[in-house]
Amino acid sequence: MSQRIPAQEPITPFRDTRNVNSKQMLRRAWWILLLNFFIPGSAQVVAGNRRLGRIGIIFTFGFWAFLVLAILFALVSKVALFTILLTPWIAYPLAILFIIYSALIVLLSLDAIRLMALANVSRGAMRATLAFTVVLTSVAAFLTGTIGSTTLTATSFMGHIFSNSGSLESNKGRYNILLLGGDSGSDRFGLRPDSISVLSISTETGNAVNIGLPRNLQRIRFLPGTPISKVYPYGFDHYCGGDCMLNAVYKATIDNYSYLYPDAHKHGSTSGIEATKSAVQWVTGLKIDAYVLINMRSFAGLVDALGGIDVNVKKALPIGGQQDCLPANNEHGSYCPDVTEWIEAGKQHMNGRTALWYARSRHNTNDYDRMKRQREVENIILKKIDLPTLLFKFGAVAGASAKLVRSDIPSGSIPTLMDLAFKAKSKGLKSLQLTAPLIDASNPDFFLMRHKIAQKLRKFN
Repeated sequence: MSQRIPAQEPITPFRDTRNVNSKQMLRRAWWILLLNFFIPGSAQVVAGNRRLGRIGIIFTFGFWAFLVLAILFALVSKVALFTILLTPWIAYPLAILFIIYSALIVLLSLDAIRLMALANVSRGAMRATLAFTVVLTSVAAFLTGTIGSTTLTATSFMGHIFSNSGSLESNKGRYNILLLGGDSGSDRFGLRPDSISVLSISTETGNAVNIGLPRNLQRIRFLPGTPISKVYPYGFDHYCGGDCMLNAVYKATIDNYSYLYPDAHKHGSTSGIEATKSAVQWVTGLKIDAYVLINMRSFAGLVDALGGIDVNVKKALPIGGQQDCLPANNEHGSYCPDVTEWIEAGKQHMNGRTALWYARSRHNTNDYDRMKRQREVENIILKKIDLPTLLFKFGAVAGASAKLVRSDIPSGSIPTLMDLAFKAKSKGLKSLQLTAPLIDASNPDFFLMRHKIAQKLRKFN
């Protein structure tokens, strides 16, 4: 009976280095370096452990296949791409595979250095080859690891912020999102939405209009049939118990009428927000589909996570202080007894603390200027959040935003809204500010306000 002779591996120049000079070894080393970078695992297939190489190639082809499919989805249907990436049972395994692939790239690169046999080349060539290997390995491992960690963070963040199930239904071809800039600083009792606007987005074109409302709007009423309208059937200016302004609706409801909205927290909202929705719907004539609340107290963390923002300051503003400034003959034209720092006029790069005071300061200014500054900062931040920022700084941005943002937007609508957000950003956000001199907040013409809103939305449908 003949004995079976095991098949031997074919001898190739990459494997047989017995009769190779230093110049040929250097050329071989660079081939291994390039193979390892462009197709991790291929260097092991031609020169090392084939089993390890096949594992690397399977991961590599899987990675490239994912990128090609992602690009195709991005070109054909961004909504489908966002849906896939934000579905936890798909996103989490993908993210873990990316992180494993990142670690595998490092392992394959270390093995590739061994296969290069750099002891047989000159010292200078050895250093150059090692340097390039380290750089290319770092780039590849960092990119794949960043994609994995960003996917994990994004999925967790989206699940935390947008926890409601279901999806929004558009009304007359638009989504109307109530945007509230709430200020719950240590110097204030409770949260008050000082910045109130409605972001109206066309479901067809992505055209978006930001409709700004004065926080001190008076003589408001509530949408008939809503719980809060039964408490104030003749409007919020009757027996409101204080300043009867739009931004007071939130706190008045939270303090006195939370029982009217027993299911608000279950759906990611509060009684104050629901009552404010009712008021804004009556004022604007628009159906409010959802809300987003930005807590200004956590706002500084987001600005710092983005590396600061650049603002062109029109007028010097003080940092800190609770008293009104008094006229004085100094470089700022006023005297503020409890202020030691100023935000000087001109182009300024602001960290989170400075940006927060720029948006909040009331000294030497009025409410309309303050609202304008808040929206200015919001727009600067929106422009700064682009794809590279989301990819490489998403962990820090999401960490800051988790405390900053509250919303009742259902998770099923996030892919659609993200697609519309990219369209809106490319077209530019349109603005309609219903403030003085067009609107007198103490005696507003609500018919004029609704007419201007309808006119603006028709123009940018």
